[in-house]
Amino acid sequence: MPTQSKWSLTAPQKLTFDEPVTALKVRLVAGTVNVVGTDTGPARLELTEIEGPPLTVTHTSGTLTVTYDDVPWAGFLKWFDPKERYRRVTVTLTVPTATPVDVGTVSAGAVVSRTSGDAKIATVSGEATLVGLTGAVRADTVSGRLEAQSLGGELRFNSVSGSLTLVETEGGTVKADSVSGDMLVDLSGTAGTNPSLTLTSVSGEIAIRLPHPVDAEVEANTASGPVSCAFEDLRVGGQWGAKRITGRLGTGNGRLKITTVSGGVALLRRPAESAEPGPGPVEGKVL
Repeated sequence: MPTQSKWSLTAPQKLTFDEPVTALKVRLVAGTVNVVGTDTGPARLELTEIEGPPLTVTHTSGTLTVTYDDVPWAGFLKWFDPKERYRRVTVTLTVPTATPVDVGTVSAGAVVSRTSGDAKIATVSGEATLVGLTGAVRADTVSGRLEAQSLGGELRFNSVSGSLTLVETEGGTVKADSVSGDMLVDLSGTAGTNPSLTLTSVSGEIAIRLPHPVDAEVEANTASGPVSCAFEDLRVGGQWGAKRITGRLGTGNGRLKITTVSGGVALLRRPAESAEPGPGPVEGKVL
């Protein structure tokens, strides 16, 4: 039979898990959850703030679960009980770097850093921040925004109105869909040889900052939004309201496909590597 340990936390507390943690699952409502990957020491939990019902922690057959007893796992993004009393926690989880991470929140912010296992992030209105993840990432939000830096794996992002900001993306594979959320994707130099970007929005603005050199076939379309292109090798055309940016950069090994209805499209040049761009505003992004 699988071994199981269970805790019901009602006050700030620290836990150390002597048995190995091979997967992490988190479901929270409000507050903040921090997940940090480490190559040293056992997995740990530090609860620094809690309001509302007890937080339930279980460790079963390697899977560490942090949640409430009454919060569902299926259809979590649709869960909301207006009669439920207020609940809020601030919790930090330190797990082995290779641990797969599954985090879901209603309005709580989530920060995940330095993990190499696959990561799944879901939030209704909370902000998600990812730093230095090298595994595949799947993120779903309603209005919550996603900000990420130095991702090394594939990213899939879906949102209604949440924005997406990727800085120094190393993986080069991004598939993102949003109705009204803006998107900014900044590819690092290592991602320029074979990028695969597919970005779709209805009214949100989309900007991609590309390194030099970059190898990609480019196809960007908007039904009525403005376009901006910093690459002489690409063609900008269209008639009436519709506009297109097409062409080949370098060898054309990769693929960039952008589609919007009324949102603007901008293809920008990334500054030289020595400039070390950070997550601040993109120069020249006028849509």
